[in-house]
Amino acid sequence: MLDEEKCWQAVLARDSRADGRFVMGVRSTGIYCRPTCPAKRPARERVRFFITPAEAEAAGFRACLRCQPQRELEPQMEMAQRACRYIEANPDADLSLAALGAEIGVSPYHLQRTFKRLIGVTPHQYAVAQRRSQLKASLKEGETVTNALYDAGYSPASLYANADAQLGMTPATYRRGGEGMSIAYTIVASPLGRLLVAATERGVSAVSIGDDDASLDASLRREYHSADIRRDDAMLDPAAAAILRHLEGQQPHLNLPVDVQATAFQQRVWQALRAIPYGSTRSYSAVAQAIGQPTATRAVAHACATNHVAIVIPCHRVVRENGDLGGYRWGIERKRTLLANERAGEKF
Repeated sequence: MLDEEKCWQAVLARDSRADGRFVMGVRSTGIYCRPTCPAKRPARERVRFFITPAEAEAAGFRACLRCQPQRELEPQMEMAQRACRYIEANPDADLSLAALGAEIGVSPYHLQRTFKRLIGVTPHQYAVAQRRSQLKASLKEGETVTNALYDAGYSPASLYANADAQLGMTPATYRRGGEGMSIAYTIVASPLGRLLVAATERGVSAVSIGDDDASLDASLRREYHSADIRRDDAMLDPAAAAILRHLEGQQPHLNLPVDVQATAFQQRVWQALRAIPYGSTRSYSAVAQAIGQPTATRAVAHACATNHVAIVIPCHRVVRENGDLGGYRWGIERKRTLLANERAGEKF
């Protein structure tokens, strides 16, 4: 039974791991494709998913001439997918490169290089992401924290340390939907308008830009509706001051710790954004290339749009291929101002 929402997310990201697991039929054209087909994506309501090409053809769809979904996967992709399936099915197994390579039948070096090129992350990073997904799913289903951690493959010595690092909050807090989290915030004047900075004890959890304090406060409470939110200007003064110095050109390198929820894909995109030098820009496609998924341009744009910590994670430095600014959650004029002043290296 296919999870259609997961299938659609794989299509949006052109996720190479989904190749061979399903095909999508497009009602308006009568064609079925691989999830990674480079053709323009159809609207969601026009798509049907099938486990095999034979099922799609039985339903009246014909194979795409561009991605040729009826053909078997290339040997290297088939090998990478076998590694993915083994990792998914054995979260508590020895997943060293040597052990995984022996299971798949290739050398550790070849496995690491090929897996990273085709999947976009290393086998270890893929295993970590799978464990995190399993942990979150078990906690949401009501499992005790300890049982959920064991089910996800965490060893006793690393149970809470690893899970806490991956979730961005304690597992018990996540199980309660964030209830009990304590978030402090402040709102200050900035060259871009009113600036809200919020943080947990682990790091900055929100940076928002707006025109009035009431709207910024309301937005924060909607985003973290189960948390204990309080204004604490003194606690947030160091973080807010660092961001203001950054905006004024006095602190080009902003390296504040963050505490935000993110998928493995979002984490990779946001890490790439933080690597863009001050005063520089990158296209959405260049970021997709940098994270090893060159066909995931739209998914990169979505990850930028869902960034909750403006400026700290500099999504404003990502522009369209032709140099157009593209979108910006806090207003296109603010993006234009940020980029112009960073390029000039001048104070606001």
